Amino acid sequence: MKTEIRELTCINCPLGCTVTVELHDGEPVKVTGNTCVRGEIYAKKEVTHPTRVVTSTIRVKGGAHPVVAVKTRTDVPKETIFRCMEAINALTVEAPVSIGDVLMEDICGTGVELVATQNCPKT
Repeated sequence: MKTEIRELTCINCPLGCTVTVELHDGEPVKVTGNTCVRGEIYAKKEVTHPTRVVTSTIRVKGGAHPVVAVKTRTDVPKETIFRCMEAINALTVEAPVSIGDVLMEDICGTGVELVATQNCPKT
């Protein structure tokens, strides 16, 4: 059995706990250093299948602003972030845009929607 120890900084809340994960044959078996259950869940997920919410901006045609802020509705696999950013950078939408509008249904085959996080009225 291969044992590995990984040390992480939890990003689930502002506390930023230093969390230690013990893995046996690649599977997390013990988590220490977290001050809440969310830290344990984060640490186990981070060492087996890391994900992130992607935030960016996209271009807007005919809007009061040249770009609008966007984010993925939920987290996407970390290995898809660069492909997601390429898709986001290639996207242009027409004004008006409202907070919560779905601007892309399934970004890069992740099953996750890209949504507006800012309003952009027509000019």
